[in-house]
Amino acid sequence: MIAALDLPVTLTARDGDVTLRAARPDDLDALVALLSDDPISAARGDDARDEQRPAYARALARIAADPANAQLVVTDGERLIGTMQLTVIPGLARAGSDRLQIETVHVARDRRSSGIGAAMMRWVEEVAAPALGVSLIQLTSDAARVDAHRFYERLGFTPSHVGFKLRLPLA
Repeated sequence: MIAALDLPVTLTARDGDVTLRAARPDDLDALVALLSDDPISAARGDDARDEQRPAYARALARIAADPANAQLVVTDGERLIGTMQLTVIPGLARAGSDRLQIETVHVARDRRSSGIGAAMMRWVEEVAAPALGVSLIQLTSDAARVDAHRFYERLGFTPSHVGFKLRLPLA
């Protein structure tokens, strides 16, 4: 399903073209570094400890093996500078419509405000969503990410729901 998307693609950002492609196992260290560079993610345990690497590797392999999921990365030719996970969720609501969930949207700290995030989201809306036949794109964002909320609203997303989470101990 998501694997059928025509990748890699070139995205145009304000400071030049970048490449969007599916994540590969050899991207793992750069992905973990990108997550851990964010204070909110790091506070939740994404702090790039060596003992976590096997869990990250298993997660990336599970995402890659699931046809309803994709972990995508953005590179500038030299390094990995962005990522997002896409998941197609089938549903009964909205007359049986599928929806596209976007998770783990991150752009490298030194490349934020350069149009990369907007180019990623524009590609999701204009290319991925129609190709996947979804009628709704949704995402969640930590309540502390006020700048991200303004970003998503600028792109046309509406803060329409209140989300709830229940943290469980890791097995």
